[in-house]
Amino acid sequence: MKMKVKYLLIMICCALALNVSAQKNLPDTGKKNLGDTIKKDLFTAPDTVKKLHGNPRSLIPPAILIAYGASSFVIHPVRQFDHYVFGRVEQNDADFHSVAESYFQFAPVAIVYGLNLAGVEGKNRFIDRTALLGLSAGILGVFDYSLKKTTHRLRPNNGDYYSFPSGHTSTAFAGAEFLAQEYSGKSVWYGVAGYAIATTTGIFRMYNRDHWFSDVVAGAGFGIISTKLSYLVYPYIRNKLTHTDKKGRSTMLMPTYQDGAAGLAFSMQL
Repeated sequence: MKMKVKYLLIMICCALALNVSAQKNLPDTGKKNLGDTIKKDLFTAPDTVKKLHGNPRSLIPPAILIAYGASSFVIHPVRQFDHYVFGRVEQNDADFHSVAESYFQFAPVAIVYGLNLAGVEGKNRFIDRTALLGLSAGILGVFDYSLKKTTHRLRPNNGDYYSFPSGHTSTAFAGAEFLAQEYSGKSVWYGVAGYAIATTTGIFRMYNRDHWFSDVVAGAGFGIISTKLSYLVYPYIRNKLTHTDKKGRSTMLMPTYQDGAAGLAFSMQL
């Protein structure tokens, strides 16, 4: 229980820092109300793709996390460390049980949209931001589903054979990286808060005996790399949907709002 209290305190401190940072970055909207802010964000064309960028070298740290987790299948000392961590959990917090991580995993994404609703603008408008999140979730889904099926690792609690990698942890870290990508330009505390929540999610998964340490480390890596990959490839996808070709034909996909109904419109100019 001491560990539970410790990490809850970390999350509270990060949330307080995030709130202070958000207050400092709230824009002066004058007479604009929340409805105007939401309408502007949802129903205007996306910003230019120059805002969407990524560095391929940033994939190295999450790749290292994935490599560590995968090494537990072939390197005996790494697997031994899994059992050592599990033994410490059993010794110190045998009665620990929580479902909080089922909510923690979605918290970073909720913070992104919550900040935007509060008037704190991120890197991208709603359409780009949501497309990036969807692309990240798609990449992560392929990783998680295929590996859980193929690795066939038994959970510490003997519940099933879908232990590797940790899905809750990967979802949380994908969201943490999403929060960092969208708002770290405003303040480093946004990224710190997201990663603190994601780390807490992984720790709770181990303390609930749902995952081994290497499952959680690999899950963190897959989550981060899925979001980073989405920020790397999305500009190319978006350019294909909104561009002018050599024959002078231009295409555009953008959200619409008419007579109280929202939708998507695709247009091509010949």
